[in-house]
Amino acid sequence: MRTELDHLPANKRRELDRVVQILFEEFEDAHGKPEGDRKLGRIHKIILYGSYARGGWVDEPHTAKGYQSDFDLLVIVNQKELTDRVAYWERAEERLNRERSITQNLKTPVNFIVHTLQEVNDGLAHGRSFFIDVARDGIALYQSEDSELHQPKPKTPQQAYDAATEYFDEWFSLALASQKGFHFYMSQKEFRHAAFTLQQACESLYHCVLLVMTFYTPHVHNLAFLRTQAERESNHLFEAWPRDNARARARFAKLKDAYVKARFSKHYRITEEELNWLAERVDELGRLVHEDCTARIAELRAAL
Repeated sequence: MRTELDHLPANKRRELDRVVQILFEEFEDAHGKPEGDRKLGRIHKIILYGSYARGGWVDEPHTAKGYQSDFDLLVIVNQKELTDRVAYWERAEERLNRERSITQNLKTPVNFIVHTLQEVNDGLAHGRSFFIDVARDGIALYQSEDSELHQPKPKTPQQAYDAATEYFDEWFSLALASQKGFHFYMSQKEFRHAAFTLQQACESLYHCVLLVMTFYTPHVHNLAFLRTQAERESNHLFEAWPRDNARARARFAKLKDAYVKARFSKHYRITEEELNWLAERVDELGRLVHEDCTARIAELRAAL
């Protein structure tokens, strides 16, 4: 795996150094010292993938569209327990967000996923193109000496077609079911329930397109993270969400927060007008996801 970052500007390399430092510091604090039979937790690798690894990133936060590519990182650990995002990585995520939004030590958004080495190697063995792309294009920001990735085994054309078709049928149907729930709750003026079910519809659409395109989706509910991952696979999806004004961004943030806050926080508020606007955007996202997924499945069918 490559380790050089010569294609990146010096300021981006410094930011990545800072990100790696934060991930290690917060992981060590969360893990603590092993006791009794508890094994020593380790980070095997931290891999940069996506646009900053391949080249071709966008860094235009001050333009009309305001688009800025994220640092996409895969953290590989030695124990399944350590992939628990809440227990081991929540503070790291909060600190990275704080260093960007408050202290501004980081200028680039950071997204990271966590898997065990076995999970990554299983993904390579089962031809999940996400992991194959990471193994091919990724750049190791850190790696221990004993953590080699297995050789990828791409799916056969028939396996790829069958998997993509199954994923699409399952996840697009889940999105449609959640949208039905949304309309029911709207008819009852139960806006918090409506917000949660609309969040579920949006989440299912992103899982759908990621699974059809890459045979992998991260086990997260964060819509902002899923949106970034999905748009990395299809720029077409960028059209679903306006980013050129603060009101549109705030409304998307309310939808993202609905997964937890609409159910558990008495302070969560969302209006009928906001929900109607969000529903229109999720409808548009559904149209784009359907278009992209059916086109991908047609390509896979043609390859049989």
